[in-house]
Amino acid sequence: MNEERVLALAGVFQAVSLVHQLANDGRCDDVALEASLRSVFRIDAPDVAGVFDGVPGVRLGLRTLISELDGDRQRDMTRMRMAVTVLRLERSLAGRADMLEKLHEGILATQRQVDHFGLMHATVAGRLAELYVSTLSTLRPRVLVSGAPLQLQQQPVVERIRAALLAAVRAAVLWRQIGGRQWQLLIKRRQCAMLARGMLTGATIDNG
Repeated sequence: MNEERVLALAGVFQAVSLVHQLANDGRCDDVALEASLRSVFRIDAPDVAGVFDGVPGVRLGLRTLISELDGDRQRDMTRMRMAVTVLRLERSLAGRADMLEKLHEGILATQRQVDHFGLMHATVAGRLAELYVSTLSTLRPRVLVSGAPLQLQQQPVVERIRAALLAAVRAAVLWRQIGGRQWQLLIKRRQCAMLARGMLTGATIDNG
């Protein structure tokens, strides 16, 4: 396990944490959501940090990763289950060249909406949600999202959830590309949490 892999894994955990927040409260950490959604469009970033605009972009993900892997009282198995399902879903996607191409084309098309409306506009979330439904949601395993029924009946909330899930899979693809494997979550969990804690401390110091 190294810092780049931990950073990519934090991207996965940040996105599923946002899904969890949205599903239960109808709102989430907007700064983290912006960083996660932006990562979807960073197809040609020079390194992992560049995908998330640096370590501060995945602060929420690092905090979530630490709480899930280090066995403290804040552990929430709902987020861990979602993250593991996302990693398995990425494996299904990897074998589908046609779907990877459809995702690539859809992201490029949505970039035009970002240029016109801005990243955080509801139209962009709606387009990303449509892309998720027409591609990733047709694969197995499906990511099951539980939460407050009232929130899960709100279309804007559901669209942001699906957009965040797309960001989770994007981070999972990145993680796999740089050598991340699911067994590392179990075997190297302490090392992973230690690296995450070090990066989180560094990001906090650097940004006051």
